[in-house]
Amino acid sequence: MKNDKLSEQIERLETKVSFQELTIEELNQMVVQLQSDMAKIKEQLTLLSKKLQTTHASIIADASEETPPPHY
Repeated sequence: MKNDKLSEQIERLETKVSFQELTIEELNQMVVQLQSDMAKIKEQLTLLSKKLQTTHASIIADASEETPPPHY
């Protein structure tokens, strides 16, 4: 009787551990995927930032290149 109860408890614990191991592995895979996604997003953000700086510099003319407003 006591042995059966102990066996049941051990079996429940083994089942819980098994599910926890599965959950940990799934979470680990998700973290790895998110890290990869984040690296890609950072790279894209850097490229967009460089493009924006280049575009911004080419749109704005120097004061010497600006034509005076018509009221002058």
